[in-house]
Amino acid sequence: MAEIHLREVTPDTCVECINLRVDDSQTELVATNAKSLAEAKVNPTLVPLAIYDRAALGDPKPKVPMVGFVMYEITCGIGFILRLMIDRAHQRQGYGRAATLEVIRRLKLYPEVEMIATSHRRENEAAAHLFQSLGFVPWDIEGAEEINPGEVFLQLPEGS
Repeated sequence: MAEIHLREVTPDTCVECINLRVDDSQTELVATNAKSLAEAKVNPTLVPLAIYDRAALGDPKPKVPMVGFVMYEITCGIGFILRLMIDRAHQRQGYGRAATLEVIRRLKLYPEVEMIATSHRRENEAAAHLFQSLGFVPWDIEGAEEINPGEVFLQLPEGS
């Protein structure tokens, strides 16, 4: 499995983050990093992070490229993984799985997090497979289909 290192998206790394691209077949399934970073700028509860290979650890200016982007939020007792994207050049190498596991680990460190959850577009089979393989199960939220049509909500059962 790939090993990753998460770090803050800074003014120096913002353009690299915005320039990350998913495969053409996935563009309708995930928000752009530019949109996510803009949301994080105006919403202080959002935590946007750049995903690097572990080789970047300890290097203030990594010599390895950013491989993806993840963003989470903690609100009302829920640690919610809002975004996860891996650049098309680095997909299918285990970075998405490693990044998700690291975000779950971090969310479990917050005493106020009582549940870890996420969502994905119904047609996003790669995300569905990833989250299911990590133990996420359907989370039935009353009225969610009307507010976010086509979105599947998942939760990580306690003890997972």
